[in-house]
Amino acid sequence: MNVAIVGLGLMGGSLALSLKKLTFIESIVGSDHNEQHQKDALKLGLVDRVVGFEETKKCDVIFLAIPVNGIIASLENLTDVPKNTTIIDLGSTKEIIIESVPQAIRKNFVAAHPMTGTENFGPYAAIENLYTDKVVVLCDLENSGAIQSEVAKTIFKSLEMKKYFMSAKQHDRHAAFISHMPHAISYSLANTVMKQEKKENILLLAAGGFRSMSRLAKSSPNMWEDIFRQNKSNIIEAIELFEKELTNLKESIINDEWDKVRKELENGNKLHDILED
Repeated sequence: MNVAIVGLGLMGGSLALSLKKLTFIESIVGSDHNEQHQKDALKLGLVDRVVGFEETKKCDVIFLAIPVNGIIASLENLTDVPKNTTIIDLGSTKEIIIESVPQAIRKNFVAAHPMTGTENFGPYAAIENLYTDKVVVLCDLENSGAIQSEVAKTIFKSLEMKKYFMSAKQHDRHAAFISHMPHAISYSLANTVMKQEKKENILLLAAGGFRSMSRLAKSSPNMWEDIFRQNKSNIIEAIELFEKELTNLKESIINDEWDKVRKELENGNKLHDILED
């Protein structure tokens, strides 16, 4: 099986490292509009060759590991792939992407979201085993071709990922709460502190809590602008519900209602009871 990866940053580069370990993968080529990324990917040995976008169409599987708006644009230029080609996107939103797939290649297309990543980006951010033991969500798989569905499931199983299936609409709402809203909060936290504190105070006093909560603000602004735009309504709902919770806590603190404050903190503790099960 010959694979092309469009986008040679964190997700695409890490995917290449993992795919290299699979015996049924014969070759991996990469494509990226960023010339420095091309050079870095070759230097790091992430892919066998760097090719132009048109040449990716010769491969059995094409992964789109690029920002969500780039995925939509790329799909428009893949309408002439062979009928057995599998196109797998790794975007963080799903509904608008799926709605944008040209009908001519809807059977070729598999919508996937690997729930993994770091705050870093670019080829040098690529790490081995980024996908191992992580969740991958496959959306609206009943509308993909039988061959393409099996190819995607085989690859993700071979990467030792945990597969979950749901509609694109369900995925985007869940992702807004679990992934997208936390990024919005992290960026806002970083901006709040930078507007109030001098650089030397941040460096002196920022400890584990602040560093952990602001870590996501290192993520690619271009990528997250696209995600916020595509999942706008769900993210707004998530932010508004978060604002309500934060306002409730603020009012309890203002009113010296410490029993309520403690109750809110205890309720928050329960999240990690779930996560650690």
